[in-house]
Amino acid sequence: MQTSVNKNGFSVRAYTGDAKTLLTFDLVKTKTANLAGFTISCTPPGQPEYYIYNLLQFKDPSVHAQNKTEPANSSINAPIQKFRWLHVPGNLKNENLKYGGYIYHATPRYFDDKGILLPLDKSLTADIKVNVDYFSSGTIALGFTRGFVQSQAFEHHFGKTLVLQPKSRPLQFDTSQEAGKNADGNPFTYMDEYTWSGFTARKRIFDLLAEIEKDKLSVDVFAYDFNEPDIVAAFLKLAAAGRIRMILDSAALHLDKKNKKTGKVSPSPENLFTTAFNKVKTGDAAIQRGKYGRYAHDKVFILKKDGTPVKLLTGSTNFSVTGMYVNSNHLLIFSDPDIAGLYGQVFDKSWADNESAPDFSKSTLATQAFHFPAKNPTMDFAFSPHSEDFAKSYLDAITTRIISEKSSVLFAVMDTGDNGTGPIFPALRGLHTNQAIFSYGISDNPGGITLYKPGSKTGVIVTGKPISAQLPPPFNQEASVGIGHQVHHKFVVCGFNTANAEVFCGSSNLALGGEQENGDNLISIRDQDVATVFALEALALVDHFHFRDANQVIKKTTAKAPKIVQKPVFLYHTNKWALSYYDTNDFHYTDRMLFR
Repeated sequence: MQTSVNKNGFSVRAYTGDAKTLLTFDLVKTKTANLAGFTISCTPPGQPEYYIYNLLQFKDPSVHAQNKTEPANSSINAPIQKFRWLHVPGNLKNENLKYGGYIYHATPRYFDDKGILLPLDKSLTADIKVNVDYFSSGTIALGFTRGFVQSQAFEHHFGKTLVLQPKSRPLQFDTSQEAGKNADGNPFTYMDEYTWSGFTARKRIFDLLAEIEKDKLSVDVFAYDFNEPDIVAAFLKLAAAGRIRMILDSAALHLDKKNKKTGKVSPSPENLFTTAFNKVKTGDAAIQRGKYGRYAHDKVFILKKDGTPVKLLTGSTNFSVTGMYVNSNHLLIFSDPDIAGLYGQVFDKSWADNESAPDFSKSTLATQAFHFPAKNPTMDFAFSPHSEDFAKSYLDAITTRIISEKSSVLFAVMDTGDNGTGPIFPALRGLHTNQAIFSYGISDNPGGITLYKPGSKTGVIVTGKPISAQLPPPFNQEASVGIGHQVHHKFVVCGFNTANAEVFCGSSNLALGGEQENGDNLISIRDQDVATVFALEALALVDHFHFRDANQVIKKTTAKAPKIVQKPVFLYHTNKWALSYYDTNDFHYTDRMLFR
């Protein structure tokens, strides 16, 4: 959903995401002389107005107009020098978080002819009303993990050391116990980290678990990585009540590991859980371990009332500590018995055949895409493992949709590197060369990156795993994340703000090999509002990691080559920052024109 307002040549547009809002700005070119940036404040429901903070400030704030009741990096004192800004309430500023009807107040700011910031002129302020809440539309609800453990926001809340489990890594533990202290010496619990990092995805999952318990529903579960302690506890309780069946991956990475030197065996969380499950199960509760050809890679809850599927959770989010609190992931909830029933058939077929890839790939569930034209929105669902011919044909059709897009393609895909099997990956890697569209993508293994280059119209593709980012002052150094993937999403958005908007998402890695060997689901949703939510997720990730990729310091520190210290970064004191947004040969121009 989007809404806009125009005030005397200054326009503001708001795009609604999942508990976040993208604000975009535009000015007629004559009003960009001496443009200093934009001041943004918001008024949450029932709360006082507050200013959004910038991460930068002027080199010498004292020479500029300053509101002395606000810090130097408040956007009233340090205007945002970008033509769009994504606001995530609670991300950095410790406001009393509430959702609902927000009013955003945006004001263009100006320098005098000597480069001194002038006081805020409220007559220029444009107000725009936005509903900031968890995203749902009709029978679809979405959820996203925050995923930004390598960020100023995480460092602000929890410090730069990532501690998400006790050292012994038990299968279950009290998540309300203290996990550490932040830079200010304030203690925080594992639950504090989980709530912040798990974001809306965590709430969606635990709301469903509460619904299952309250209404005495049963649930069928596909799981891949599995060790989130509170989900473990909930599932064991359901097993004891006889109300859960579970297919849990049995690939080598989810089995016990034996140290070749010591002979010591390290039990896997999945094996520990299987043992605990079988000890407490009653009635119809049962667990089956399988892997199809390679992985049982789905992440699915199928909620059932009196044995009939009524609701479904699916997506890319593994029910694990890494999946929910380190990775960037998405999930979808369908409150639709028809869709839940379709997934129920997939579960029953997989269960009956003990996750046999040959048997499943020959079934009617794997030899077609299931089209729901009568639903709002229109959706397709495909279930793997497929035959090679079907997998190639289906991925070819998605690739054709991507390369034929005339407006924009945004994506976040775990791995698009050269080792991945096509045809989608080569198309995504090559998108940045198409200057006729806006392309913005991120992958943990992109097979080469392309950063924004001033004066160039080429698109951007970045990595979510910067090797050695050394951030310049005033940025604090961030947590070094050595576990799992930063970007675990598998989604591509085509034409997000057009009538033909479409998003491809789910658990599929979008690779030919995976579509032939893994148990997965791949979803297409043709809906502008849903596509916009995913587009904002891609924007947030690309913008965040672009900065870190641009500040990688590869040179090793030695006695002769001491640690490199980046020069401090400050705001411009002229309108130089804005010029590229009006240069028709610059990618920033394409950016402004797309979102304005």
